[in-house]
Amino acid sequence: MEQMKPDVDVYRRRLLAVGAGGAAAGLAGWSPASFAQAAGAKPLPPFAAFKDASRLIVHSSKTLETRRDAFGTSGITDTDILFARNNLETPDASVTANPDVWEIEIDGVTNPRKLNVGDLKRMGLATVSTVLQCSGNGRGFFAHKTSGSQWKVGAAGNTLWSGVPMKALVEELGGVRGGMRYMTSTGGETIPPGLDPKSVMVERSVPWTAMEEAILAWELNGRPIPLAHGGPLRMIIPGYYGVNNVKYVKRVAFTVEETNAHIQSAGYRVRPIGEKGAPTQPSMWEMNLKSFITHPAGDSAPVRAGLVQVHGVAFSGGSPVNAVEVSIDGGKNWHAARFIGPNLGRYAWRDFVLPVRLAPGSYVITSRAIADDGEVQPELRVENHRGYGHNGWRDHAVKVAVS
Repeated sequence: MEQMKPDVDVYRRRLLAVGAGGAAAGLAGWSPASFAQAAGAKPLPPFAAFKDASRLIVHSSKTLETRRDAFGTSGITDTDILFARNNLETPDASVTANPDVWEIEIDGVTNPRKLNVGDLKRMGLATVSTVLQCSGNGRGFFAHKTSGSQWKVGAAGNTLWSGVPMKALVEELGGVRGGMRYMTSTGGETIPPGLDPKSVMVERSVPWTAMEEAILAWELNGRPIPLAHGGPLRMIIPGYYGVNNVKYVKRVAFTVEETNAHIQSAGYRVRPIGEKGAPTQPSMWEMNLKSFITHPAGDSAPVRAGLVQVHGVAFSGGSPVNAVEVSIDGGKNWHAARFIGPNLGRYAWRDFVLPVRLAPGSYVITSRAIADDGEVQPELRVENHRGYGHNGWRDHAVKVAVS
């Protein structure tokens, strides 16, 4: 095989540089499915009671992970198995009863305004497929066991969103005022009393040019966005990590500086182990190149010897995925996989498959994605305090018994 080009991803180089430097509702809100989980498993929290507990891992009352063996091969991740990650308690469920009355303020434009979702629906419409992924997806593989949910692969899903393009909305309001460098989105969660709002609020800034592909979405996978995933209105920025896709969005402002909210100034920063977060450190913005195997999942009954369809997903927030290779011997030898299903766009994931004949024995199966610009998914993780941005193929491998 021709030797791969060296890693050219700017975001990863920044990561390497950093690394080198060092529920009152009671039982009434719980779904019957939540009690069908294995003994000792946590039940589904009320805000996610509609989900399929048998295909999820419940980490806490705010975090749910999709099981590796629950991902299908049709491209879109069902809402009932899509992971959930909340920084604050969800708003009251009543906010999704009549989505069209939810208000949002748009500032930093020539003609700032308050609009409701009903207004937005008259101003434009677009649909985008994009991977929604938590910044800490893969954290469970880190040796230092940093705080936070110990995600493996399931804090990600390929999703379909509909809403008004930010670019069209901004044009309708006269354009972005001069000198603005960031697009800052603010969530509508209720701040607990007695706390400094800036210490806990969900407010994220991204480069203002992200407006070009962002949408204010009111629909997820063909239905109104449920409360669990940010309904009635969510900022969607294709290719960016989930924290930037602000839920229950109440305000979008184009600003000269990044917000000084803690979640931006110190949170979601890539930093050496043991160091505190600071604005000078890389922020979790664009997603890096990644793939992982979804079948065989490695945690179920032994696979029957003979022909096996090895499949998985590959995606990137930067240069689009061009190819995927699969290894059944832990990375010693690689084989070209083929894509299956429709190409849903540069920010959606691609399902891939490789048919292999496996004799009885033990196998270590993994994958690596290759981007249009020649970047190759790396072998190893980049060590960092919060376990962010893990895309190393070695940790993501599955150990499979064949009988």
